Amino acid sequence: MVFEFLKYVRPTSYFSLKMKNNEYVFPEVNSVNHPSFSLKRDTNFISEDGINKEFAYRLINSGYIGDFEKVKNVEKSPIIDEYRFIRKYFSPFWVFYVLLIRLFSFKNPFKELFCYVKTRNVKRSTYYDFPINYEKWNGFNSTLIKENPKVSVVIPTLNRYKYLKDVLEDLEKQDYKNFDVIIIDQSEPFQKDFFENYNLDIRLVHQKEKALWLARNTAIKMSDANFLLLFDDDSRIEKDWITQHLKCLDFFNADISSGVSISLVGAEVPKDYSYFKYSEQLDTGNVLIKREVFQKIGLFDRQYEKQRMGDGEYGLRAYLEGFINISNPYAKRLHLKVATGGLRQMGSWDGFRPTKWFDPRPIPSVLYQFRKYYGRKLTIFSILKTVPASITPYKHKGNKKIILLAYMSMILIWPLILFQVVRSWKQASVKLKEGAMIEYIN
Repeated sequence: MVFEFLKYVRPTSYFSLKMKNNEYVFPEVNSVNHPSFSLKRDTNFISEDGINKEFAYRLINSGYIGDFEKVKNVEKSPIIDEYRFIRKYFSPFWVFYVLLIRLFSFKNPFKELFCYVKTRNVKRSTYYDFPINYEKWNGFNSTLIKENPKVSVVIPTLNRYKYLKDVLEDLEKQDYKNFDVIIIDQSEPFQKDFFENYNLDIRLVHQKEKALWLARNTAIKMSDANFLLLFDDDSRIEKDWITQHLKCLDFFNADISSGVSISLVGAEVPKDYSYFKYSEQLDTGNVLIKREVFQKIGLFDRQYEKQRMGDGEYGLRAYLEGFINISNPYAKRLHLKVATGGLRQMGSWDGFRPTKWFDPRPIPSVLYQFRKYYGRKLTIFSILKTVPASITPYKHKGNKKIILLAYMSMILIWPLILFQVVRSWKQASVKLKEGAMIEYIN
């Protein structure tokens, strides 16, 4: 980690882990060279190490993408620099949360309280208001697009013909034409004639088993294209959607273009969705992936079947292998998040909100992933941060006032929550013992 306190508020960030080359994504600050680069170091940190680490963190989160020497080892910063950092990038609620965790962890209370109070006037960073500008993007004439490579658009679907109609009509309007559409339809009743009147190259499979990751893996194996564009059946897109994905891969010499998803339901749109940056997520509802990524690290892990975060695990696996994944603001989709059909017919709205009170919380695949990649300690920090907030309904996700009430309500219902977490932990242990279910392709 760049700063130790990140383990409390972002315990399972991709960037908290070293890649297989034993490097973090964060740069050695002296090696940065970019024509639009104008960020300055914050000299209010008391240590030179703190100044450099904050600078590297801000640089990556402001959208720096390019060649640089990456950090291999990170030393500890003084506690006051840790508090200064956390105040600069997180809300007072989470700063106070960190203080409580530190105090309950038997840290020196006098030192913790002194540093907490001493940094109370630190202002929040607004780095997302001044992202790094890639001036050549608008005039970029993509060689890759000129080569006109074939793209396979992969759509698993389940009982959403009403919404799939709009999806296919949006694909008909694409200005990039060399693509096919591989649809794995798990609907009952299956309506084959639904697909007959579209001006698209559709390859249709009726999959009787209701299994999302099996569907995506099947489609990837079917495709003869070198670019796989994964899509959801409840989304709307602009006519240049495919073009913008391909352009992003070419412009940044990247392996993955992660389009942003604007949801009608749930948390507010993150501010960093408006500019290019290294992506800390992979959303299989809107992502273009080179075939060579699947050839190197395999297909989706079927341990996530009928559960959550299979796409997040894939993005993490690709990150650790060193593949470049760019968050692409120009390849956006409107995610309708309809309440019927799809994975929501099999489970919950997200990985932390079970459908029934006595079901595991979080969903076992979440703890399977966290324990596998981050270890026991960071998984516990993640549970402490996310589980109380998950008591709130999905539509209030991200509402800080309601999250605060959720933490307060834990006093009353903690035995039930503990029961749910223990159930999830045990089921995740079974998954860990069984191991990953990952198929590899040539």
